[in-house]
Amino acid sequence: MIKACIFDLDGTLANTLESMAYVANEILKSMNLKPQPVENFKYYSGEGADMLIHRCLKDAGDPELTHYEEVRRIYRKKFDEDPLYKVVPYEGIKEMLKELKKRGMRLAVCSNKPHVAAVKVIEKMFDGYFDLVIGQSDSIRRKPAPDGPLKAASEFGVSPSECMYVGDTKTDMETGTAAKMHTVGVLWGFRDREELESNGAEKVAEKPQDLLYICEEWKND
Repeated sequence: MIKACIFDLDGTLANTLESMAYVANEILKSMNLKPQPVENFKYYSGEGADMLIHRCLKDAGDPELTHYEEVRRIYRKKFDEDPLYKVVPYEGIKEMLKELKKRGMRLAVCSNKPHVAAVKVIEKMFDGYFDLVIGQSDSIRRKPAPDGPLKAASEFGVSPSECMYVGDTKTDMETGTAAKMHTVGVLWGFRDREELESNGAEKVAEKPQDLLYICEEWKND
C-alpha cells in the first residue's frame, strides 16, 4: 500500500520554465552573452541550479565557463528574492493533491531547487497541501542522491516501499529508484515518455488525475 507521495517541484507540480528562462536570460544579456530559447530550459533543468547555469553558459557563448561563479551567484540571489515570477501550477494538480490528502496520504516535496526558494514556492502556491518540503541544501545531497526522499519517509514513519516518488525527468526516476520507492513519471513536465521509462519509471501518468488511479492499482496489488 502507498502511504506517502513525494513530488518533484519544477515540471511536476508547477510550470517553472518561463521563470528559469527569464532570470537566466536577463543575466546573460547583462554580460553580452546570447539569451537561450525557453524550450532549452527543459533540458538545462533537472539537476539543480548549478548544472542549469553550466549548460546554459556553454550554449550562450561561454564554453570555458569563465562567467560561471558570477552567474551562479546572481541567479541564486534572484531566485531567493523572487522564486515565483511567471510560475504557475499545472492544471489539475491541486485537485489531485486534495484527493490524496482526503485518502490520508502524507505528501512531501523534494526538489533540487535551493531550499529557501522551494519553500517560498510551495507556501505561496500550495499552502496547506504538503506536510514537508525539502530543497537543496548543504545537508541534503542533490538528486539523484536519495537523501531527500529517504528523509521524508523517515519523518513520516513509513518504509520506502510504501512511498511513491513522482517526477518528470531522468533524474527523478533515478532518485526514486535509488531510494527504493515506487517511481511514477509525468508527461506534462519537461521530458518525454522514452526518457522516463528508460530510466526506471514503473508507471507513467499522462495527467494529474492518473496518479489517483496508480495509487489504487498499487494498493490492490
